[in-house]
Amino acid sequence: MLIIADTSALVALAACQQLHLLDVLFADVRVPPAVHRECTVPGKPGADALGEYLRSKVAEVALSEFVIAVAGLGQGELEAMALYRKLSANELLVDDQRARKVARFNGMRVIGSVGVLLAAKERGLLHVLRPSLEAIRRSGIHISDALLAEALRLAGET
Repeated sequence: MLIIADTSALVALAACQQLHLLDVLFADVRVPPAVHRECTVPGKPGADALGEYLRSKVAEVALSEFVIAVAGLGQGELEAMALYRKLSANELLVDDQRARKVARFNGMRVIGSVGVLLAAKERGLLHVLRPSLEAIRRSGIHISDALLAEALRLAGET
């Protein structure tokens, strides 16, 4: 199963030290060049870990090959969607709500960082979900109280 990842979800998974779950849950993980650049900006949380993790996962894509242009989406999100199309990926890993809406509108299957953690818990790869979610929140990444409560409910941790 091939997943294309966007920056926000990768940063969240790096923040809770769970990037390795992507390799266990998906046969192939790819990112476009813009996502790699965004993830490895010096000073960005998890930049070193992300640089190492993404080293062999970058796949070139030219936006001119695809008609994906939506105001408010970043270069990484646009390239991730274009790469999804180019490689006929199975899922798009993205946390940004606007990007998720656009991806779904374009028929793409979407999963977020919390969804990855839930899938890992379901497969017995994580014993508890709460510490990972709390690590993400401590890093400054926003997880709403409603999403936190729903994720914990689905994980049976309420």
